[in-house]
Amino acid sequence: MKRLLPLFTAISLTALASIASAQQNDTVAMMADKIEADVIQWRHHFHQYPELSNREFETAKYVEKYLRGLGLDVTTGVAYTGVVAVLDSGKPGPTIALRADMDALPVPEQNDLPFKSTVKGMLEGNEVPVMHACGHDTHMAMLMGAAKILTEMKGELRGKVKFIFQPAEEGAPAGETGGAEMMVKEGVLKNPDVDVIFGLHINANTDVGKVLYKHGGIMAAVDPFKIIVRGKQAHGAYPWKSVDPITTSAQIIMALQTVVSREIKLVDDAAVVTIGSIHGGNRSNIIPNEVVLVGTIRTLSKEAREHMYEAIPRKAKGIADSMRAEVEVILPLDYSYPITFNDHALMDQVLPTLVRTAGQENVINSKAATGAEDFSFFQQEIPGVYLWIGGKPLDVSEEDSPAHHTPEFFVDDSGMKLGVKLLTNMTLDYMNSAK
Repeated sequence: MKRLLPLFTAISLTALASIASAQQNDTVAMMADKIEADVIQWRHHFHQYPELSNREFETAKYVEKYLRGLGLDVTTGVAYTGVVAVLDSGKPGPTIALRADMDALPVPEQNDLPFKSTVKGMLEGNEVPVMHACGHDTHMAMLMGAAKILTEMKGELRGKVKFIFQPAEEGAPAGETGGAEMMVKEGVLKNPDVDVIFGLHINANTDVGKVLYKHGGIMAAVDPFKIIVRGKQAHGAYPWKSVDPITTSAQIIMALQTVVSREIKLVDDAAVVTIGSIHGGNRSNIIPNEVVLVGTIRTLSKEAREHMYEAIPRKAKGIADSMRAEVEVILPLDYSYPITFNDHALMDQVLPTLVRTAGQENVINSKAATGAEDFSFFQQEIPGVYLWIGGKPLDVSEEDSPAHHTPEFFVDDSGMKLGVKLLTNMTLDYMNSAK
């Protein structure tokens, strides 16, 4: 009988842990229900009054006022307009960071909503329409909801929670720095030192109530580049007198596609190379001196990214040499985001929380996306997990749901409650695992 006691004890502890998790789940769900109307109101405010990257002045004031009202230790002006708050339980334990992005896009809203944006902003000296066309308004509202619940549950916490409201995820304006990279450089993951970080993104093409996850690379690295092809100008009627940068550029564009199709092992890694801008010449009968190509690289592994960095200059130079032209490759061009990479061990640890919170049938192991996220700068420093949550109304098909970054972009308010619960439960579960 004595030999069986350790087994009974282990079973009892497992059962108690299961009961505690269920009770926590019920408590968080009840509190999320209670504040859902507030979360929706916050989201509507942010949506109606959006601000561009590095210009989130009023947004930051709104967030700051709310966090101070919760009694949190608040720091402002991080990476220009970022707001960071710390909840200290007063007990030893890990420090967990939760992050939401704050900036909107220069997009004219075409939705007929009572909280529709009619805001104008300035971008590179021009007045532009401004819209939360990627869901950052919902991200802020969800994080504010999680902050409220966790503050009210302070007595049950162990360690600290750092709430990071980040500006300029969409990219700083020309000539400026910003975003997650700048926050990291300014020490946002220090004092107190952060152990892990969690973030999420609402998805207009995923059903409300669903959560998408992936081990490893969930979003691509992004590396813009510029290729300058220099030749010799001549009359269009006498091309033999020229070194033609236009035909050289055309060959370079086609050859760059073979880097992906013939040099990247696509069964292991995905990659994209896109030329988005071509400028050269000004008349039909003049072969110009120069053509400028601007493009982007997207990769989902360190190996593929390194290969693209080597192959693009190689291809461009080889073709330029064969055409008697000169070429200059600038890679990266102005900014560069690493791969958004979910730490394997942390993802394993978080997965049961996702299942318990959303339900097994609503937790989907997704494919990677070739979009990019500067949350990756946090993940370069510490383990992190980034998730997608559904924002598509159930009565709308995926084909009819407008894409992100478009004037028709729309997500349903009801999708935010799951985000609030996930941020809260991931924090609580990680703290409990570190006892």
